[in-house]
Amino acid sequence: MQRKNSITEEITQSIEAKQKLMQYCSDDIYDIAIKLAEVIKSGNKIMLCGNGGSAADSQHIAAELVVRLRSEVNRPAIPAMALTVDTSILTAGGNDLGFDNIFARGVEAFGQKGDALIAISTSGNSENVLRAVDMAKKKGVIAIGLLGNEGGKLKSECDDFVVVPSNVTARIQECHILIGHIWCRIIEEINYL
Repeated sequence: MQRKNSITEEITQSIEAKQKLMQYCSDDIYDIAIKLAEVIKSGNKIMLCGNGGSAADSQHIAAELVVRLRSEVNRPAIPAMALTVDTSILTAGGNDLGFDNIFARGVEAFGQKGDALIAISTSGNSENVLRAVDMAKKKGVIAIGLLGNEGGKLKSECDDFVVVPSNVTARIQECHILIGHIWCRIIEEINYL
């Protein structure tokens, strides 16, 4: 009985987090989706970065954009890249420049004026993500924060952001991937449908 109750409690917490997201963040989610769609419409790309589960979310969202979100929508690839995937760049950068600089180096190499960087951090305080946002500003790249808790330091550094109204990492990550899917759908619809 204990196990079943704990499962029910966890699912309930996830539902409650998404209800708060809907109530407090829907406008921000939509406004950012429009900006990201404009980035693509103007011939630019979307880069993503984050650590741990947020690294996986970066890759997941990039894959939905490059390949497709929905099998029934046959559209061209959307230029997106996760800065979390090249182990040679990450390990060389970590070794030679320090772990705090690995994503900034990727933004420096690949970012162009008019691109967007989606900076994912459940705490909002990941130093390597903060440095990537700083580099984005220097390169004329729009910095979008996908955050949790109170938004941390990234909230004030990003051009736009969504702060999931939760302090539970698992709930924040569940909402982040939902937001990513919503952004992908809107980008597809604006640019290709």
